[in-house]
Amino acid sequence: MSYVEDLFSLEGKTAVVIGGTGVLCGEMALGLARAGATVAIVGRSEEKGAERLREIDAVDGRAFFVPADVASRESLEGLLETVLTKTGQVDILVNGAGVNSPTPVLEITDEEFSRILDINLGAILRSSQIFGRHMLGQGGGSIINVGSISGLGPLSRVFTYSASKAAVHNLSKNLAREWAAQNVRVNTIVPGFFPAEQNRKVLTEDRVAAIMNHTPAKRFGEAHELIGATLLLASEKAGSFITGIEMIVDGGISATAI
Repeated sequence: MSYVEDLFSLEGKTAVVIGGTGVLCGEMALGLARAGATVAIVGRSEEKGAERLREIDAVDGRAFFVPADVASRESLEGLLETVLTKTGQVDILVNGAGVNSPTPVLEITDEEFSRILDINLGAILRSSQIFGRHMLGQGGGSIINVGSISGLGPLSRVFTYSASKAAVHNLSKNLAREWAAQNVRVNTIVPGFFPAEQNRKVLTEDRVAAIMNHTPAKRFGEAHELIGATLLLASEKAGSFITGIEMIVDGGISATAI
């Protein structure tokens, strides 16, 4: 094994990827498996789970699917128990479940607002509590929360999503500060514009043009472009002193004002 391979190797590690049946987290899960981790793909759709497993099995079979409902603490506790039964440990947690909504500010209901906040923020708190307690007990681990470029600055048409992601960024920093001395690292990976299920509904022609005008790279991100950042944050060796950061992968959007 070369120096670089050893630096980023996840051999002997177990990763849990919540939202792993989706486009972005699915690719992150694939990258973790290719780096040597055993990966639990977590989602609600067994069909999508099976599809993602087929892709990872084509690499080396380092994955299994676990259904879970992130809105339920009991379900998340069952998820941890299932993974521990299979692998005996959890070293990496990716929190990637999320929902979006194009509902205008004056039209969004209390119910919709609460649902988005609960899935995008509440679920991350629940899973971080459950898996974080395990990591603290075993002496370390890495939690990677999926934020959004809209969490750094408000994004029009998806204000509830933006607000929830901003809260995720803040929550991650609080957890990082609290657990750093016990070797549990908590970071936020911050994608720019990556077409995925939850944002395709708002990608109208004029919206795409506005995004391209504000993106120095002049294109959308591709899901595989999140893998490098994921491996850095997941690796004990390469990322051992990295905690509480926002790892931005956005084609330059955050460096652009006008």
